[in-house]
Amino acid sequence: MSITNETATFGGGCFWCIDAAFRRVKGVLQVSSGYTGGETTEPTYKQICTGLTGHAEVVQIKFDSNLISYETLLAMFFTLHDATQLNRQGNDIGTQYRSVIYYHDSEQQAQTNQYIAKLQSQIREDIVTEVSPATTYYPAEQYHQDYYNENPEQRYCSLLIEPKLKKFEKFFIDSLI
Repeated sequence: MSITNETATFGGGCFWCIDAAFRRVKGVLQVSSGYTGGETTEPTYKQICTGLTGHAEVVQIKFDSNLISYETLLAMFFTLHDATQLNRQGNDIGTQYRSVIYYHDSEQQAQTNQYIAKLQSQIREDIVTEVSPATTYYPAEQYHQDYYNENPEQRYCSLLIEPKLKKFEKFFIDSLI
């Protein structure tokens, strides 16, 4: 069976958390933390942190759709963050931390909208996840790539990412490497 290489782009707070989880998924070929959705070309982390660039912190995932479906990736994404928090995740506050899905084709757009509608019917709070067409993606600085695995003792990692990963692993054990 040949590899069917597709792309998914998700933003749900700090990209370190999303990055760490998707690196553990069977069928995910590549994970890259970066920025998209704004006006600044070649943005830096320092610029993103101002909240003035319009970009979101995102993770761009290359995946083999023969091994993992886009819908499963959506389920994973919505498990990793609170899609009812506008422009924040916990103490990470600003538009750069917004819940957002950048779709890469009309099929992803339709699947995303259907998934959100289904999820919304199950909860009371409004889902505020932005659904937008993919725009130019800028990889983040090298030190942001695979941050959790490179810095597991760092306080943010041990206090915030570790619990999210435990929950993620519990729900998706059969899909993990």
